[in-house]
Parts: sequence; C-alpha cells; structure tokens
Amino acid sequence: QVQLVESGGGLVQAGGSLKLSCVVSSRSIFSNSDMGWYRQAPGKQRELVAKIIRGGTANYAGSMRGRFTISRDNAKNTVYLQMNNLEPEDTAVYYCKAETQWPWRAEYWGQGTQVTVSS
Repeated sequence: QVQLVESGGGLVQAGGSLKLSCVVSSRSIFSNSDMGWYRQAPGKQRELVAKIIRGGTANYAGSMRGRFTISRDNAKNTVYLQMNNLEPEDTAVYYCKAETQWPWRAEYWGQGTQVTVSS
C-alpha cells in the first residue's frame, strides 16, 4: 500500500517561513510520479499550490509564485514545499499528492498537515 506521510505544518506569524515534507513509502511509485502540493481552507475548494514533474520542472499557482518553492529528493522519496513570507491567507490544510501512470494510472494523497498563519 502506498502511503504519503506529511510533516512540517504548524503555527507561524505572518512573514515567517515553514518547510513541509512529504515522504512516499514506495520508491518505485515516487520515481514514476509527478508530485504536487494542494491546500484547502475551511469553506473553500482545494487548490493547487505547486507541482513538480519527474524531470524536476516546477510550476506554481500565481499567488504562490516567488514565495513558495517545491523541490524533490529522489534518494529520500521526499518532496518539499518551502514557504516564505507567509500570510494569513495561506492558512489551510496542505496536502501532498503523487500522480503516476505506473504500474497503472493512479493518484495518492497524504493525510494533510495544518498550516496556520497568524496576523
């Protein structure tokens, strides 16, 4: 069973930084997956924050571009989200997602980690 384990969430003041981590239990799945971070605030739809494909190219949602950085460490089966200059509007549950077509098309989600940014 493929599991994604997230960590790094917490409470931070506006302007502060956090670094989220997501470890994928299967090296084969991780190596063949595009990885993404999503977030969902209460009463709002889940939205894409950033994604990084297998080759390493990253893409960001507009409001996060320049503040957030997604990266991956293939040796550790881990994807990271470095979040700088956090704002109260960034408060949400952040989810990690793996998207693969091997051995079949599938998506795997983490349990989510809470990020709270105070004013």
